[in-house]
Amino acid sequence: MRRPAVLLAALAATATLALSAGPAAAAPHDFAADAQLLYRAVACGGGGAVPASLDAAIVDAHCQKVAALYPAIVRKYLAPARAMFATLRPAGLPTTVVYPFGGGDLLSALATYPDATEITTLSLEHAGDPTRLAGASKAELKRALATYRSVLGELFANHDSASDNMKKLERGPVPGQLGMFLAALVAHGYEPVALRYFRVEADGTLHYFDDADLAAMATVKAKRKRGKWVDPDYSAAFSNAELTFRAIGDPAGRIITHRHIAADLSDGALRGSPVLAYLEARGQVAAMTKAASYLLWLGSFSTIRDYLLAHMVWMASDATGVPPRWARKAGFVQTTYGRFAGSYLEGSTSENVAFRKLWADQPFRKLGFRYGYPDSKGQVHMMITARPVP
Repeated sequence: MRRPAVLLAALAATATLALSAGPAAAAPHDFAADAQLLYRAVACGGGGAVPASLDAAIVDAHCQKVAALYPAIVRKYLAPARAMFATLRPAGLPTTVVYPFGGGDLLSALATYPDATEITTLSLEHAGDPTRLAGASKAELKRALATYRSVLGELFANHDSASDNMKKLERGPVPGQLGMFLAALVAHGYEPVALRYFRVEADGTLHYFDDADLAAMATVKAKRKRGKWVDPDYSAAFSNAELTFRAIGDPAGRIITHRHIAADLSDGALRGSPVLAYLEARGQVAAMTKAASYLLWLGSFSTIRDYLLAHMVWMASDATGVPPRWARKAGFVQTTYGRFAGSYLEGSTSENVAFRKLWADQPFRKLGFRYGYPDSKGQVHMMITARPVP
């Protein structure tokens, strides 16, 4: 029996489309199992037995010490910070958060913006290879976990990550940035769902690595983003990570996406870059920065400063945030908390004068926790830079 001409034409069109479409794109590689292993054995979350691939005695001894850190960070920092920011955040803030110079500090991002659905941190540090912990020898495991505890202790003590500490975890079986992010999940009561790695394309979109990508990049080592940093000892594929997570024990709960991008944010590297295109594609954002070496005071970091002033609607920071003259020119209002007598590190004289005046011209508002650097006298301080409410 002859088929109708219409049916034959339809079959031919379908075959043509199938041939032109080519093979289906490979799925991005999900390192969820590696994230779970790091969550349990490094950040000491989730409980349960230590996987057979690791020495249980070493992990248990490590986790006994790490577990003792969590109650203190909640009591001294997270609880008062959550309470204060709940009174400060206006309704209707964007749920997309950008945190430049935020290496390792997902802890503070979640305390400042608990309603966020997407958080991007950017720093010179690479996210790290999640696959090497299981293959570490006992000596390597013990040494790497001790270094991790030291760096985590500094993060929990100062509520931000010092660059010199972050450099210590750019090599070895414990991925430094990812390890700090997973500790933030434990402290806030979250658990990892998925972990993928990506590159940022020229137009700001993300290409997630599949197995073929990872194999092709296996021998291409990551490189430091600035001269004084450290070359990692793992593949460049592990520079940028996307970690998704949700509340522990809530399989239907809200999924939060955290992306960390290893990037030099100075003008020469950022201007016209894929990273800037990615940031601009986020639209309006909530922002934060702290302990950022006063880089936003400098002319050589004007691109990231201009990006913030063009796209943020509300920003929490210490005095390493946007200087008053730039904020005022862009139409922002700055509100101060705590006390400020001068920059913690050596900084511009004129900007120091402007910040001292900013604090002196406003009534004292109490701040019950450290948010970034202290000032030159060891006093805690914070400021909110915000668009005026109509």
